[in-house]
Parts: sequence; structure tokens; C-alpha cells
Amino acid sequence: MSNKPIAYGGQAVVEGVMFGGQRSQVTAIRRKNGEIETFEVTKPVPSSWGGLKKIPLIRGIVVLVEASASGSRHLQFATERYEVEPGEEEAGTPPSRLQMMLGVAAVGVLSLILGKALFTALPAFLASMLFDGIVTNLILQNLIEGGIKTLLLLGYLFAISQTPMVKRLFQYHGAEHKVINAYESGVELTIENVQKQSTLHYRCGSSFIILTILVGVVVYSFFSYDNVWDRILIRLALIPVVVGLSYEVLRITNALRDIPLLNTLGYPGLWLQKLTTREPDDHQVEVALAAFHRMYELDRELTAKQHPSSDLARSG
Repeated sequence: MSNKPIAYGGQAVVEGVMFGGQRSQVTAIRRKNGEIETFEVTKPVPSSWGGLKKIPLIRGIVVLVEASASGSRHLQFATERYEVEPGEEEAGTPPSRLQMMLGVAAVGVLSLILGKALFTALPAFLASMLFDGIVTNLILQNLIEGGIKTLLLLGYLFAISQTPMVKRLFQYHGAEHKVINAYESGVELTIENVQKQSTLHYRCGSSFIILTILVGVVVYSFFSYDNVWDRILIRLALIPVVVGLSYEVLRITNALRDIPLLNTLGYPGLWLQKLTTREPDDHQVEVALAAFHRMYELDRELTAKQHPSSDLARSG
């Protein structure tokens, strides 16, 4: 039996946390009346993505699209249920529930594509407008573009982090990381033990974002351009390559996080998480634990039905 912990992941949502397991995804939120409510989604077995998740470079794109689609559904649930006042519950499930969920997933993927395209094109445009003709070295041009992209990212994150809603979202992000760190360290999952953990984690999406900037600087250095529009088109065409490589680098940095010196490869992502996470209070950690415990329990139940002899099915 393997003692290696499963690499669970998650994300913060409005007044709550979502955790994803091998067979299920569970979101827990704190309602306005103080109650904790959960939303559960079971993954199809076998996964519709099949063997694509096993192919290097391709799997990063698949994981990102899948996470965006499923994450949008959980965000929608959290937003809708948190805003419903006690006593205003709707009886039954609307007939169009499935269509609504699929629509939300499609919007999430579309937002991901448009956001990534804008974040790629705008820095390239600004770098060309400000420095083309002044800086001729291709590598230096890409470093400047990466610097502009980093400044835009940091400025955006700092600006939104000043709003009360995003501050609480970042606290739940910290709670998510604390629970994962507690689980991976093998301690009992209590509020007290979880609060002792760090809000930073090597496998975070924030780390992935900063890695796309660093990897992009390297990838773009292999491609020259004649004008600003060539530069933008090349960057847009290379998005799948940058995403795929960045995901592989993220996996490597996570694998090396316990090795001295080599663990510094993940530091840029951890530094960015200083902006995207905050220390949660006990009530927020309680919500995160509710999501994790239910996800873990549901994973065990579903795994036991599919594979009765598996480690997860036998674990308590």
C-alpha cells in the first residue's frame, strides 16, 4: 500500500472552498444565516478526457480547460446560494439545471480563452510600442515584455485585493492551501492543526500563472518578428505551447519542493501567492474542512464501488 498522499486540488469561491478528488468535486459555502451548504459533482468514470491527461504538454491544456469549466459551475453555485435569503428557497430542481450548468461551464472556458489572449496580446503590444527600435536584442525584448506582463499582473492583483469581497476570497484561498498542506503533512485535520499550516503551496494556480510568464520569455526567444502585429500573432499562436510547458514545469517544481536548492525553482509562484492568499479565520477553515471531508468521503465511497481493493477505498 502506498503512503504517498493523493494530490488533491481546489479553489476558493464566494464564501467557500471547492476541493477536487479523483472521483468527485465538493464545494462548501457559508450561507448568510451561518449554515454550511455543500455542492457535489461526481466525475464520470472513465473520464471523458481519457488518455489525454497522460500525454506531456497536452495534459496541461486539458487540465486547464477542465478546471475552468468545472470551476465555473462551483463559482456559480456559491454565488447563487450565498445570495439566497433564508426562507426564499426554491422548491425542487429546475428542469433546465443541466443546461444551465453546461452553459456556465462554456462561459468559464470562453472567459479563460479571452482572458489569456488579452493578457498575452496587450503586453506584446505595449512592449513593441515603447521599445521597438530602441531595444534590438531579441532576448532582451522578451525580458521587457515579460516584465510588462508581470507588472500588469501584480497591479491587477493588488487593485482587486483591496476590495472586501476579494479579500475574503483570498482568505478562503489561504484556507484551501492550509487544508491541503495539513493533509499532505499527515496531521489530524482539525481547525487548530490546519491553522498552523502555511497559506502557500507549490501546486497553486497562482504559481502556474507566473510560470507562463517565465516560460513565455524562453519560448518567444526562438521566434523573431517583423512588426507588432506579427509579434502579437506569434504570441497568440504559441499560447498552447507555453501553457503545456508551464504545466510540466509546475509538476517539476512540486516534485522538487523538498530538495534543498532545487526547491527555489518554485519560489516565484510562492511569492505571487503572497498577494493571492490571506490568513483565514477559524470559521473559514471550518468551511474548507467541511468541503475536504465530504470530498474525501465521497471519493472513498465511489472508489469502493469501482475498485474495492484500492488504497483509497480501504483507508479510513
